[in-house]
Amino acid sequence: MNYQLKERFGEFFLQRNFKIIYENTSISFQELVSFEQFLELSSKFNNGVSQYTCIASNIICGLYRYIWVDDAQTKAVILVFDDKDVIQGLYLKPFETCPMSNQIRTKNKYMMPITDEWFVIWGGTNEFVNYHYPFEQQRYAYNLVKMVNHQTYKDAPLKNENYFAFGAEVVAPADGTVLKVMDSIIDNVPGEKDETNILGNYCIIVHENNEYSMIAHFKKDSICVNVGDSVKTGQLLGFCGNSGYSSEPHIHFQVMNHADFTQAKSLRINFYNGLDPVQRGFWKACSERFPGWQNDYK
Repeated sequence: MNYQLKERFGEFFLQRNFKIIYENTSISFQELVSFEQFLELSSKFNNGVSQYTCIASNIICGLYRYIWVDDAQTKAVILVFDDKDVIQGLYLKPFETCPMSNQIRTKNKYMMPITDEWFVIWGGTNEFVNYHYPFEQQRYAYNLVKMVNHQTYKDAPLKNENYFAFGAEVVAPADGTVLKVMDSIIDNVPGEKDETNILGNYCIIVHENNEYSMIAHFKKDSICVNVGDSVKTGQLLGFCGNSGYSSEPHIHFQVMNHADFTQAKSLRINFYNGLDPVQRGFWKACSERFPGWQNDYK
């Protein structure tokens, strides 16, 4: 077992130490990909690369995830280790971004729709930290979960009530008027998804400058505002659930330029504290209107 692979993978990979890397992969990985296949793919992938840099690392559900990008930022290697430093996943993919839309921020300032600390499980300006990114309608969306000791639940994972996020408060990210509400969708059994009602229970709020925030996957019958209500930043909207295209309780939050999600373009959010949360850590509730809340991102 080579314990330096986590921190020095870019160097190992660039120096063609493919045998060492392959020997540290799991049996299931080796059953899917032979060493000869791995050698051929990795050698081709390395062409034209002079350096790899780790741009993100995190621990999710006991797995350590690292993202390495080449010097030209055109290629990415995603590594997933278990707690014994065995490579459970290794993905070689093009690294593509949308630099033009990345520069366009919301005109309004927003807070995350939370009242305490949540983990940003998806969010950022590339598809490796934010699986929404390839899709224009939700490119700059965030998925938030609650996590304790790198786990999102306690005891049995098949009960929504065992997830730390389930039933947690969801609040208005900015002043506005409630435009749309759906509140009648049944929460999924964890691990299952409702492909018919993608958003599940959701709330859309219209704000100044024709910007629309959308929060999805509320708990059934938990939304406590109605269409036409004026809401203030930090006002309770409802409680986190597991409805719609959701495999476990979490919040989906985005801001867009149209009231209809299917016709909208997602906008990169201008947060009160000026930070850009990405898939790497915890985000505490913050707003300049609530100075007691901490602007702490770690």
